[in-house]
Amino acid sequence: MSATNSIPNAGSNITSVSVRHVVNGKKVGKMQNGISKKIDGAEHQKSSYEQVPLHTACFTYLGFYLLMILGYINQLFFTPKVATEKYRDGYVPLYDAFEKFYLRYVYRRVKDCWNRPICSVPGSEVVLKDRITKDYGWSFEFTGTETKCLNLGSYNYLGFAQNEGPCADDSEECIWTHGLAACSSRRELGTNPLHNELEALTAKFLGVEDAIVFGMGFATNSLNIPTLISPGCLVVSDEKNHASIILGLRLSGATPKVFKHNNMKDLERVLKDSIIAGQPGTGKPWKKILIIVEGVFSMEGSIVKLPEIIALKKKYKAYIYLDEAHSIGAMGQSGRGVVDYYGVDPNDIDILMGTFTKSFGSAGGYIAGNKKLVNFLRVYSHAHCYASSMSPPVTQQILTSMKIILGLDGSIEGKNRISQLAKNTRYFRKRLAQIGVITYGHEDSPVVPMLVYLFSKIGAVVRTLTARNIAVVGVGFPATPIMEGRIRFCLSAAHTKEQLDYALAVIDDISDTLGLKYSRKPRNPHTIEY
Repeated sequence: MSATNSIPNAGSNITSVSVRHVVNGKKVGKMQNGISKKIDGAEHQKSSYEQVPLHTACFTYLGFYLLMILGYINQLFFTPKVATEKYRDGYVPLYDAFEKFYLRYVYRRVKDCWNRPICSVPGSEVVLKDRITKDYGWSFEFTGTETKCLNLGSYNYLGFAQNEGPCADDSEECIWTHGLAACSSRRELGTNPLHNELEALTAKFLGVEDAIVFGMGFATNSLNIPTLISPGCLVVSDEKNHASIILGLRLSGATPKVFKHNNMKDLERVLKDSIIAGQPGTGKPWKKILIIVEGVFSMEGSIVKLPEIIALKKKYKAYIYLDEAHSIGAMGQSGRGVVDYYGVDPNDIDILMGTFTKSFGSAGGYIAGNKKLVNFLRVYSHAHCYASSMSPPVTQQILTSMKIILGLDGSIEGKNRISQLAKNTRYFRKRLAQIGVITYGHEDSPVVPMLVYLFSKIGAVVRTLTARNIAVVGVGFPATPIMEGRIRFCLSAAHTKEQLDYALAVIDDISDTLGLKYSRKPRNPHTIEY
């Protein structure tokens, strides 16, 4: 049995395709061959990517390189305060020279802003364990105290990260019936009736024939992509795709081609050029062409231009692998992800992938599509054959939360959570724009990156917000380009207007103190309605 048999060669019978762009069931623009006439218009994608002012760019580079120079001076004149293992002569070093230097002399200075231990459920609020460092980040010690903070850093989109309520109760009850773990893979003794129920419910939720679930979200990408593609296949990947996708591509042996983030013209250029050139060295036609994108990009806050990609897929006889890790549950009127958000046919997406770690407050991931695809993965997927199966209480958490989203519990709680998240997202983004900070991404994306640029300001903002009882995530080089240091806010249906107003007031205050109001766009003088 081979997945290749179900996927024809690309590059032949290319036809012109016309579709209409749809947002939540409304047609807003016509596209020809995947290129929308309103591709840069507000009606098409209400995204924001404001350019950094020139003087800010200069200061950002100056500050970063000054930090590096000071680190090299420190390394030259002072002995590093780290132990060196004995008897390691001749061994290959675990880290290259730059990575080792960066961790010791750059990251260490702001290390207190990351990997902060918590001692509560990461709901709308989270409790941090307080710690201090007496040696500038080389080591930490706990103070014995705790701090409750407003949580703007967790992917708790629908607010299911709870230790009380139906999800927690059902998961607790499940332990008495099914235990904690099977200690086996799905192919051996690890399949539980709950797994079969979850796969059937996931397929129903997504509107496809079948689905398969895995115990780890990262492995859902990294161990299944090599199962689906191999040498001789072409993969066209968005430049902002997640590390799990990149690892899967490396393991597959397929030929990767990268296109500019969410740029449909560049995607079509890459497809054209690759089909014309054929496989490297031989020029033979590609066995398969796979376009891999994410629904919501977790670092950029952008939403994939799915209708255009579907049109290009049909035009060039390619296949789509859609990673909905951050969009499933969080996007669309019914919470079915960007497929629901745009109102497209889920059967136009060949491989639907997603995780249960965000909107469902649990763990693991899924791949969904037609039965032939899913049955192939059940036989050949390394994540299915060798990895431990999903824990029963983890599975039950997903089942209960998914039933709530679908309304199968007889309530409208799921619908209310979805609409509450959308309301919080729009309100928070509009208020940030009114403050004058630069944000990235689409106005409907619950991931909201706020640009601070300077590396030093990442630490300053995280520390200042923590002191004001707000927990956030700072992101800088090498996770982002040097010029794009940011604070990433993650919104939740569990957040109240009062909590968001408090956070916005604090952000407004510290933006004046730390100089974060970089935006040169006109500000809305009117009161933003919730």
